[in-house]
Amino acid sequence: MWTAIWIAYGTFFAIALTAPETKAVPVVPTFSQGTLSSTTKTTQKITEVINSYDYRTGYEVTTSGTNIAPTNGIVSPNAVTTSSTSIGGVTTTWTGVDLSDKPTWEIVDPGASFQFVETVSGPGLTNHTIVERTTEIESLTETLSTFTQ
Repeated sequence: MWTAIWIAYGTFFAIALTAPETKAVPVVPTFSQGTLSSTTKTTQKITEVINSYDYRTGYEVTTSGTNIAPTNGIVSPNAVTTSSTSIGGVTTTWTGVDLSDKPTWEIVDPGASFQFVETVSGPGLTNHTIVERTTEIESLTETLSTFTQ
């Protein structure tokens, strides 16, 4: 059995020592032209919330009607109050009205029909608007490169 192994090794070495030498051949591309294309897609989503506040910084007295007249000729309150507050370094001043000093009204022709509406609006928040919107922006970039050898 050992004899067969020695013969196999001897044959292998004899072939290996007598084999011709191998050499590397440089690889040269065989193409003469080509193209390369690339596509990039970007998506952006922006959500905005806009708060808008409207304030009245003074008072508003509205009187309307038919067959009425002020008792003393005065149609607006005389006594005015002023207040202010400061929040975060911002001072706000507003003007109000003393309702104990508002004018009085009387019916001009007591037997006739009449209409009377009186509205007093003080300073403060009059309107708050909230706008919420989402914007999606999509960008597509396509690149094509052509090359030759």
